Amino acid sequence: MSLRPEITDWFAQKGWAPRQHQLSVLEATEAGASALLIAPTGAGKTLAGFLPTINDLIENPRQGLHTLYLSPLKALAVDVQRNLMTPIEEMDLSVKVEARTGDTPSHRRQRQRTSPPHILLTTPEQLALLLSHSDADRMFKGLKRVVLDELHAMVTNKRGELMSLGLARLATLAPNLRITALSATVARPDLLRDWIASPLPDAEARLLMGQGGAKPHIEILKSEAVIPWAGHSSVYAIPELYEVIKQHKTTLLFVNTRSQAEMLFQELWAANDEMLPIAMHHGSLAVEQRRKVEAAMAEGRLSAVVCTSTLDLGIDWGDVDLVVQIGAPKGASRMLQRIGRANHRLDEPSKALFVPSNRFEVLECEAALEAVENNSQDSEDPVSGGLDVLAQHVLGSACAMPIEPLAFYEEVRRAWPYRELSWETFERVIDFVATGGYALRAYERYAKLRKMDDGRFRIAHPGIAQQYRLNIGTIVEEPMVKVRLVRGRGFTKGASTGPIGRFGRVLGEMEEYFFTTLTRGDTFLFGSEIVAFEGMFESEAYVSRSQGKDPKIPSYMGGKFPLSTFLADGVRKLLAHPDEWHLLPDQVSDWLRLQQEASILPSPDSLLVETFPRGAQNYLVCYPFEGRLAHQTLGMLLTRRLERARARPLGFVASDYALAVWGLGDFSGLIRTGRLSLDELFDEDMLGDDLEAWLDESQLMRRTFRNCAIIAGLIERRHPGQKEKTGRQITVSSDIIYDVLYQHEPDHILIQATRRDAARGLLDIERLGHMLARIKRHIVHKPLDRISPLAVPVMLDIGKVPVMGEARESTMAEAAEELIAEAMGLGIEQRKRAN
Repeated sequence: MSLRPEITDWFAQKGWAPRQHQLSVLEATEAGASALLIAPTGAGKTLAGFLPTINDLIENPRQGLHTLYLSPLKALAVDVQRNLMTPIEEMDLSVKVEARTGDTPSHRRQRQRTSPPHILLTTPEQLALLLSHSDADRMFKGLKRVVLDELHAMVTNKRGELMSLGLARLATLAPNLRITALSATVARPDLLRDWIASPLPDAEARLLMGQGGAKPHIEILKSEAVIPWAGHSSVYAIPELYEVIKQHKTTLLFVNTRSQAEMLFQELWAANDEMLPIAMHHGSLAVEQRRKVEAAMAEGRLSAVVCTSTLDLGIDWGDVDLVVQIGAPKGASRMLQRIGRANHRLDEPSKALFVPSNRFEVLECEAALEAVENNSQDSEDPVSGGLDVLAQHVLGSACAMPIEPLAFYEEVRRAWPYRELSWETFERVIDFVATGGYALRAYERYAKLRKMDDGRFRIAHPGIAQQYRLNIGTIVEEPMVKVRLVRGRGFTKGASTGPIGRFGRVLGEMEEYFFTTLTRGDTFLFGSEIVAFEGMFESEAYVSRSQGKDPKIPSYMGGKFPLSTFLADGVRKLLAHPDEWHLLPDQVSDWLRLQQEASILPSPDSLLVETFPRGAQNYLVCYPFEGRLAHQTLGMLLTRRLERARARPLGFVASDYALAVWGLGDFSGLIRTGRLSLDELFDEDMLGDDLEAWLDESQLMRRTFRNCAIIAGLIERRHPGQKEKTGRQITVSSDIIYDVLYQHEPDHILIQATRRDAARGLLDIERLGHMLARIKRHIVHKPLDRISPLAVPVMLDIGKVPVMGEARESTMAEAAEELIAEAMGLGIEQRKRAN
């Protein structure tokens, strides 16, 4: 089957021709094969995914669901629906396309199950929901294709694990279906091909590589201002950034956290003398506000948008002609994805600008620049499956129909993340869903499955299915509360009726714990406004507009990315090669030369450890360049070992690049006299008993357990006809259950899931292990009589005061001046003369 005339005529009318990779997807589909298409942004991947569907529906008209499209973002599904409908309408085809997300009205979702469209665009959570109904067999039995968009963004997390189990179920219900996956460029494409091949072991899975586009044009901002030693605000670059925005039609300014987005937007707006239309987009803002920004962008009505990773993925944002990365990119693949938002056309170079927030980030930006130049990839690999996600899927499958354990086990193992699942572990997961496990089986509320006489398992009663559908999904946010505007300052809390006052619109949501730290009148930034906290009742926090100019820093939790191993290697290599320092700004290369004079620079294959006194305390500073998560874990474990060595540590601080520990003991003297061995201090065995002991004492395990328990269905946030549980209620329930399991069943599957999540995501144990192995017998100790220039940035993080804007910048600059003068052995008078 070749392309139908309706399609070729449409291409011709547009003055286009199908690209080879689009035809290759069609060819694979016609041959009965699945396919993974890897191509850069702007290559027409989405159209490639749908061409075989449109072609087949023209050739073989039919009723019912033909193609299921799965996207990681609700906005992406809605955007694809809009863009897909345009060519279908222009071809005058009778092809019905609908989106299904959590925002879709319930009556439409009900109708989609009984009378589905030809093409249904949805999310992994909605697929799990559809598969939990008894009519799933009827809905999906004729399914011919599944299109997975932005696959690389889903296979590295629990949403991907849930989706993989859903695909395995779909392959059972519709064994003739084929999968087409679309992905940006990744480091190991064969792994992604195996991922989509796993549910359909008898079908071929082809790897298709799209033609690379024009090489992007990227620069690092060359600012005349002093580059900060530490921090992440990039306030120093606001004048240059504003000029850049004026010179372009639409600019996307990516930051790595929501708090950075708020601060940058405020600073740009303060500099916006010409009243350019500048907006902000991040995950805490109300959905209506985000949609307004998206619509304005698509229509080309905005000069700039300050945004977080919410705009990373492949939505067509109109006339974006420049992408600015504020702060270091943290990963080459992520950066290429973001750069692709500019132009969104394969044959034209995307244009991007890096704006480092501090001096170490200058080095990281240079490493990223080289990575992009060489088209190097550092995307994460797909992950193995979590038992909490499997428990959720077991219950959802039983809601649809009784499950026969052996057949269901074979189905689950066809999901790539669970391909190595043992029968013994599978049985324990079934037992957990059925009874709660050994320690909880006495409580009837945890018994959700009943074993039938024929050995199959069914849900214990119909209400369990309703409960399951209310709590489905793997995204567990920090407990959130709505932020509602109070008109005036008249908020009071009624004794029984709740708050009394005149209320305005909902501004968005924030983490519940943030408000527990505030008292009435405290101010903070939210939704580009300075607001004052008035009070809190149940699931809403009430704020009023503030006229003040000195808000607290917003305490958002989400959005920080770890420094990729690839870029960390690049930074170490750049430090070790002074012949490449000409690429750096003079103030940065001068800083590195000062380090050469005062101490030494770390080499790529070793760990530099500096020790020095300062005031009444002593410091140990090392430079692993392994990212904040790994460094925080290292700091926790080092302080335990230093305590045993009687070095009397007091605390530590970690950045993406360095770790500083301070204490009362003489670190230099302890190492010199052999009472403290650095080889033993950094030995790999710290990831054994020391790690276990620390986890036993920390709150981290409890917080992680809470998330696993919610995903596994042990703790339910929502109940039919009741208000959603608050974060406090969930935490209390979770802590009680954790204590019971930890004491009476320490190998419970949820304790296992908790340890896995803590090691993989919160502690970065694997990466820390690789680092400890790499530096074994390659630790270089440099005892100093004062702070080194390289230690200045991490030392600035110790005890820093959270002030905003210019005050923060000047405070940091003054502290940095004092530290660098101290590093060079200059007294106050000498420093004055030097300046």
